[in-house]
Amino acid sequence: MLLDATAVPSDRGGVGRYVDGLVGALCEAGQDLVVVCQRSDAERFHRLAGAADVVPGPSAIAHRPARLAWEQTGLPLVAQQVGAGLIHSPYYTMPLHAPVPVVVTLHDVTFFSEPELHSAVKTGFYRSATRTAVRRASRVVVPSRATRDELVRLLQADPARIDVAHHGVDTATFRPPSEAETRRVNDRLGLHGKTYVAFLGVLERRKNVPDLVRGWVRAVQDMGDPPALVLAGSSGWDDGVDQAVTEVPTHLKVVRTGFMRPADLPGLLGGALVVAYPSKAEGFGLPVLEAMACGAAVLTARRLSLPEVGGDAVAYTEPDADSIATALRALIDDPQRRAQLSRSGVARAQEFTWEASAAAHLATYARAAGAVDLVR
Repeated sequence: MLLDATAVPSDRGGVGRYVDGLVGALCEAGQDLVVVCQRSDAERFHRLAGAADVVPGPSAIAHRPARLAWEQTGLPLVAQQVGAGLIHSPYYTMPLHAPVPVVVTLHDVTFFSEPELHSAVKTGFYRSATRTAVRRASRVVVPSRATRDELVRLLQADPARIDVAHHGVDTATFRPPSEAETRRVNDRLGLHGKTYVAFLGVLERRKNVPDLVRGWVRAVQDMGDPPALVLAGSSGWDDGVDQAVTEVPTHLKVVRTGFMRPADLPGLLGGALVVAYPSKAEGFGLPVLEAMACGAAVLTARRLSLPEVGGDAVAYTEPDADSIATALRALIDDPQRRAQLSRSGVARAQEFTWEASAAAHLATYARAAGAVDLVR
């Protein structure tokens, strides 16, 4: 089986963590696997994949237009050269004339349900890719039942050709941190012991970051020692977050970290008073799962897949700024509730493993190939 990892971004965001976790678990399960990737990722996948073959793609595919063109011609050729019986394209797009069955992962359907939360160019591209995958892929993998249901509702996709495979969480990275780890990250953020509310993800409207900023201001502005707000992640496509941050009163502190090293994430998440992720639309919500695994008290929105991930182990809010303010202040003022959510979150996160995700993918591969002997 050939897995095309060439679309994985260099910052190892949610898509990168999905592919990394899946590759490692597939190899552990004994899957005969070849990974094709960007040249800059070859050493990483050699470490992750162990005995699996790793094929670096041509250097030109570091640029997206070239990668998309190569996907149509070069990727099928690689599949023939390595004798692959199936191709897994883990990020929306796929080769249209592959010599073997193709499985495609569709991560969410918000380009159809919430187009205003994306740029027009991005919406057009991913709508086209999603329609193509639904129509032409042998099987489609989605990370949640909510995403499957949205595909059926919005695109009239055949549910019999869609498989749900929840993401897992890397508990070697995402785990309750030590006091030394939380103190180190706190100091690195320039907080030096100050408490904070954390957000992890792309800073954009889809993640509802502008309303989170405004809700946090309303929740803490009258406190004697208000917790800071830490926004960890790369900037999105619009300036809504920038505008919200400029409105923050001067006595409140906002820290924008940019991309953070994976090694610092347990200290960031587990050291927060609350991890707030009131996203308006998610295909899965990996930051919620990772925060739970780090022992954080998580506040999220009851939207699409998020309750499927959080269950009863997180607190919920409506995604408007006033509701976020009320729910956030309630958690800040209730240490017992935060402690209870921390314990429940760690326990629930253990239910989401990359081993289980790999098993679900292996079943999909077997269905796509039309033969159970693909799983070996």
